[in-house]
Amino acid sequence: MKIRFIFLLTLLVCFTWSCKTDTSKQEVTEVVEVKQWKPEDTRALAGVTEKRGLILKTDMATPGYVMFSPSFGTDTYLMDLDGTIVHKWPGEVSTMLSSYLFDSGHLFRIERDENFPVFAFGGQAGIIREYDWDGNLIWDYKLANGKELLHHDIEVMPNGNVLAICYKARTPEESIAAGRDPQRVLKGGLWIDKIIEIKPIRPSGGEIVWEWDMWDHLVQDFDSTKANYGVIKDHPRKININTHSAEAEAGPLMDEAQIEQMKAMAIMTSNATVDNQRSDITHVNAVAYNAELDQIAFSCPGFNEIYIIDHSISTEEAKGSAGDLLYRWGNPQNYGGGTEKDQKLFVQHDVKWIPKGYPGEGHLMAFNNNIHNPDNKLPSLGAALGKAQSPDPHVAVGDFGNYSSVVEWVLPEMQDGTYKISNEGAFGPSEPYWEYIAPDKYSFYSPFVSGAQRLKNGNTLITEGVRGRFFEVNPEKKIVWEYWNPYNNGYTLPDGSVPQPVGPFIYAQFRSTHFMPDFPAFAGKDLKPISPQPEPFIFKMPPPPPTKSSDSIK
Repeated sequence: MKIRFIFLLTLLVCFTWSCKTDTSKQEVTEVVEVKQWKPEDTRALAGVTEKRGLILKTDMATPGYVMFSPSFGTDTYLMDLDGTIVHKWPGEVSTMLSSYLFDSGHLFRIERDENFPVFAFGGQAGIIREYDWDGNLIWDYKLANGKELLHHDIEVMPNGNVLAICYKARTPEESIAAGRDPQRVLKGGLWIDKIIEIKPIRPSGGEIVWEWDMWDHLVQDFDSTKANYGVIKDHPRKININTHSAEAEAGPLMDEAQIEQMKAMAIMTSNATVDNQRSDITHVNAVAYNAELDQIAFSCPGFNEIYIIDHSISTEEAKGSAGDLLYRWGNPQNYGGGTEKDQKLFVQHDVKWIPKGYPGEGHLMAFNNNIHNPDNKLPSLGAALGKAQSPDPHVAVGDFGNYSSVVEWVLPEMQDGTYKISNEGAFGPSEPYWEYIAPDKYSFYSPFVSGAQRLKNGNTLITEGVRGRFFEVNPEKKIVWEYWNPYNNGYTLPDGSVPQPVGPFIYAQFRSTHFMPDFPAFAGKDLKPISPQPEPFIFKMPPPPPTKSSDSIK
């Protein structure tokens, strides 16, 4: 069953008034059919059998090129709006995560080290590399060991230094001493994130010249005999170490057999264990820098929040109260500033400041991945995939109807160097400034990865990550361009496992980035289709497992 949404396009008409004439305003209507989902209707969560490549190109699409790194591949592609690859940067290891192209034509990319012993969740990296336009390696930096690991995202600063997200492993004893509930600490301890600034030393290596560690800005009201004790509501600029983690604490603990099954399904990494399954409680997945403010924003999906910190202070100052949060948004119940109904972000990805000169300049934007449907019959995405039991899972929206959005919001005014808190004790705003949700709600859903980019004409490029779908919407939220990634280049780690645990989402994309035709890196470049074009991956549904005949049963 479908309902009709009518969008009115106003045609401006000159009015001439006299005693004899009366010309009135005329309207042209465009009727758009929007599906009304019934509870039994299913949707393809992974979309592996969907049509791939260019789906839609209109004259309202923003001219230019789109850059992305295919799933399970070692290359980064630049394609035109017809879906044709016009340039590529090759690599040696997995490049599915963040890539950034600069005016010089140099590409900075975070890559997946093939061997580190401890950290066992998606977004693992360990390597930052810089390439010139022709793919020559300019700089190589590695931080991947049993104590620390680069992951998910980087940000290149105007001075050429690189901000990076880094896990730091804490032992169970350290975690409990910091006030963590011992019942929620396994043998693997906790991995608490920090932000580091790296000064490149070319051609290989770097110096960490600045650091901010979340560990220095904790509060807890669980144990008065331990460090960080205080009233949570009285410390809104600190982070409660006992906040429930949407990432690490979803569902009951798994035993070894269940962990091995998850590995076999490529939903967990090959170094996951029963002891570290709840170590990654923060899982920071994006970092952004505002040079004008000298502030850093980062996304903490484990706690469903975006944080802003001050970069203008020294590393030593960052350890103290000057390094406490300037701002947080998305889940005020974490600091006693609201309730569950006030939550705005749900396992979000990709935070960005909208650049100066762009519509919405100075606002923040993020991809809001996993908005909960209160009518769900199944408790989680994992339960939905388990019920589907298919490499092309189709799930009824009545069983699992979570959905995604893209949100843009306005930061509150700053006061005394920090952002203002409302009289109710929460950081504003109470509602987004702009939000994209699919007109039918359920057709737009990516429970992890994904991103959004505001374009200079006011359009927004959206990466619906798990299905590898890129689409552009105008300010009125109409889709003006759409492309589905057809590539899965088959790269595996030395042990045969996939480089990122994406499960059935074999076309998944971390992000995509749009560039205008006059982007300085393209000056003098011949952006014609490369030959040969990359080979698309064609998914074929495997046959059902053979059934045992009665004769074979003994």
